[in-house]
Amino acid sequence: MANQGLRAEQYLSPETLAQLAPFELRAKMVADGVMNGMHQSPLQGMAVEFAAHRQYSAGDSIRHLDWKVFGRSDKLYVKEYRQETNLDVMILVDGSASMSFGTLGVKQGWGGTDATRRRGAWTKFDHATASAAALAFLCLSQRDRVGVAVGADGLRGAVRKSATRDQWRSIVRCLSSEPVEARFSPAACINQLLAQTSHRTLFVILSDFLGDPEGLRTALARLRHRGHDAMLLAMLDRRELTLDLDVEAPFIGLEGEDALDVDTRTIRKAYLDELQRHLQGIDRQARAFGYDLQVFDTHESVGPVLAALLSRREGMVAGGRR
Repeated sequence: MANQGLRAEQYLSPETLAQLAPFELRAKMVADGVMNGMHQSPLQGMAVEFAAHRQYSAGDSIRHLDWKVFGRSDKLYVKEYRQETNLDVMILVDGSASMSFGTLGVKQGWGGTDATRRRGAWTKFDHATASAAALAFLCLSQRDRVGVAVGADGLRGAVRKSATRDQWRSIVRCLSSEPVEARFSPAACINQLLAQTSHRTLFVILSDFLGDPEGLRTALARLRHRGHDAMLLAMLDRRELTLDLDVEAPFIGLEGEDALDVDTRTIRKAYLDELQRHLQGIDRQARAFGYDLQVFDTHESVGPVLAALLSRREGMVAGGRR
């Protein structure tokens, strides 16, 4: 159940805002809409604004000659334009049982969810919702339409895409829930979201992605078939990333798996090799559809990793324009 008294501003530290401020969240699809000359953009909602002058070269369209400059200087210059669009963004947070795992103490000043307060720890779900809130804030500051959803075996809560002034608090209320006793089905959640989606959208999926890769592949294939863009943000606790434990103890699955007696000292290498193989497989899946995967260590700050990811994507968009 959402915490109605949660203050939205608690979700973002000044540090995170400062690290994210220089970057624009623009999907690679925007590059596809940057057309020159007489070509019409294939994307709806494009706004065209003047960017710069350059000297006329043989073969340039005379439609864009600046006759006022010619009258003053007797030289031919062409107006260059850039095309921008308000982006549609849908952020999907995995709210399944495995996301309730965490080994770090509660992060002060980050707000939090019922999962934090119940367990006294910073969980993968907390890190996912903090990252989602940061992205939503960034999108809304750019006047992009953004929505969020929390899902497991299906959607458990959602806020439709909007850029209105009250959207931020609606998003935070949706995010301030807690994981449910179910497994994450990306295909089921994406199907429900696609039924509500009519415009090209950037889907941001935040999960530990420790489930069946085939279900994720199906979800990504459907997004690509519909012409949408996607970013995959993998939330993993540092203990999951390193298995830095010297214990022999039972490990209890969070999604109904049987308990296993494990000596972490003897299985660490095999475990780390298998985890690396799994993450590399997810990365290959994402790249096969032209999407991005970024792994987050939940013991680290949200801002630097998000900033690096957005900077890389910004460079990819610029490369597409070139």
